[in-house]
Amino acid sequence: MKKVDHILQNAIVVTMDEEFQLFPNGSIAVKGDEIVAFGDTQGILETYEAKDVLDCSGKAVIPGLINAHTHTSMTLLRGLTDDQRLDVWLLGYMMPVEREFVSPDFCKLGTLIACAEMIRGGVTCFADMYYHEEFVAEATAEAGMRAICGQTVLKFPSPDADSYEDSIKSAREFIKAWKDHDLIIPSIAPHSAYTTTEDILRECAEISLEFDTPLQIHIAETLQEQDQWRETNDMPVVPWLKKLGLFEAKVIAAHCVHIDEGEIHTLEHSQAGISHNPSSNLKLSSGFAPVEPMLTSGLNVGIGTDGPASNNDLDMFEEMRLASFVAKVTTGDPTALPARTTFAMATIIGAKALHIDHLTGSIEVGKKADLAVVDLTGLHTQPQFNRDPDSIYSRLVYAAKSTDVSHVMVNGTWLMTERQLTTIDEGPLLAAVETYAAEIDAFLTEREGSVLSKLIAIGEAVQEESYEVQIKVRLPDPDPIIAKLDAGNFEIIRSAHYLEYDTYFSFIDQSQGRLRYREDEFVDDKGNVFNVRYRLTLTGPAAEHAYPNFVLLSRSRFIAPATHSLRFYREYFKPESEIEIKKDRLRWLVRHKEELFFINIDRVLQPEIEGCFLEVKSRTWSRRDAESKAELISELISDLGISDPVPVEVEYPDLIAAT
Repeated sequence: MKKVDHILQNAIVVTMDEEFQLFPNGSIAVKGDEIVAFGDTQGILETYEAKDVLDCSGKAVIPGLINAHTHTSMTLLRGLTDDQRLDVWLLGYMMPVEREFVSPDFCKLGTLIACAEMIRGGVTCFADMYYHEEFVAEATAEAGMRAICGQTVLKFPSPDADSYEDSIKSAREFIKAWKDHDLIIPSIAPHSAYTTTEDILRECAEISLEFDTPLQIHIAETLQEQDQWRETNDMPVVPWLKKLGLFEAKVIAAHCVHIDEGEIHTLEHSQAGISHNPSSNLKLSSGFAPVEPMLTSGLNVGIGTDGPASNNDLDMFEEMRLASFVAKVTTGDPTALPARTTFAMATIIGAKALHIDHLTGSIEVGKKADLAVVDLTGLHTQPQFNRDPDSIYSRLVYAAKSTDVSHVMVNGTWLMTERQLTTIDEGPLLAAVETYAAEIDAFLTEREGSVLSKLIAIGEAVQEESYEVQIKVRLPDPDPIIAKLDAGNFEIIRSAHYLEYDTYFSFIDQSQGRLRYREDEFVDDKGNVFNVRYRLTLTGPAAEHAYPNFVLLSRSRFIAPATHSLRFYREYFKPESEIEIKKDRLRWLVRHKEELFFINIDRVLQPEIEGCFLEVKSRTWSRRDAESKAELISELISDLGISDPVPVEVEYPDLIAAT
């Protein structure tokens, strides 16, 4: 007899191998971290013996379920706010709370809670994307689960990085530290096309290729994203990403709700993996992903829960059932996404989507012993029909519940036996969760008067570049500057002339920033107004850092369309004070040493200020780039013929308030 460590016997063994083999009275032999044999119980017991033998009568042994996309740490934000639009939910609540509370301790605690929930639901592997990912990985390894852990990269500051360069650096260090781990596959995770830049995406793809590790990204989750890309880039998101070379990497693309047939084929040819997240997409009203056409094309589409803050659970049994039902109703075809295919999406196809099917996803000799035992003796799973062997898939997808899972094994180690977790003590975790909940409640209660939250709640607020570098100088006579610009000494991209009517709102709490309501009247060569634009701008403190020659750097700008009256905003935001300014502005966008700069010549008409002002400014997501542009701005001032500039180190409202 051959000695092994574990034998699971007398089970319905659902292999999910290429032949979809089923063994109604089957057994599995496990040695170390691998499956060494499976088949009919009699044959296994005649060949193998083990000290640990589990009788699985009345139960199914399945490959551990694979959650193809989630944000595990967000268990601590579950139920924080629901029934909101995606932008209000994300920008008004999630991101402010994350900036305040997300820390290594937050991420580790949230991940342990998530692991406990997923183990109880038969999940053995998941793909995660969040912040402080080394602590997510640490918690996952302690729990004994398998995971692809993605360090998030954004173009703006995040809870674990002051700039995207910091995120890139953290991702590289994280991948190096964890790349040889038995359970953790480190990855890099540029959040999405709209929260990164072309340079960030290229750099992330290069790192993914360098270390041969997956790249996780959200793609086409909302119609707004897809429409924006078509309008801005004359193409959908997927071909734009392909143009950047992103799909040279092993991409795991979450959502892909709003993609067309051509994009599906692009993803398939690129061998990208897809994560379908039906609950989250329904709850946030993002839409229905075209799962049937994806699978028909040959794309590997797994199933994910998304984060617990937008789902609000990590229940893959619920997700499988919903995925199948959504496919049927969206296609009008009750045969769409049958139970066996759906179960494959949560196991072997999911493993392929995550590029780890050589390790897990099916019960095969040589694969890791990642298994779940599902009790099928409950009333809700009865009766059992045997004329069609595929009926087991219907029982698992349409009838079984996560609470039917009795045992879970990962890498040959029991993580749960008889519904008792073996690697996680839930009691202390739940106590810590209560503490966080109380602190977050207090924080949000205080933030009810937040200007940013109010701005987001009423409009499509978009964060502009993280850094604005500028110099403002007094200009007694603007004509020499205008002459230089008109003479062709500079590469001018475009120019404009408009009248600006600004109302600045200030608040008692100066950290709220300053809100500007602006009406721009675009003026043609004859002085006629041909277009009007209204918008709101929320800015942070005027100056974060000063460079030589009085070049200033400021941060945090949010732009939103102003679709209501000034009276409405005055009553809605309730500012402590306000200042009205009317300016005549000439503006040029110029290219200087391959960088773009705005040159403004302003005349303040009301309240009237003698002379003019020259502003030279540029924006960027990168502090490093900001420092470089600060030097170039000084050069531009000199090239414009201003040898001894008289700097103005405050914004217009402060200048007027001081006069």
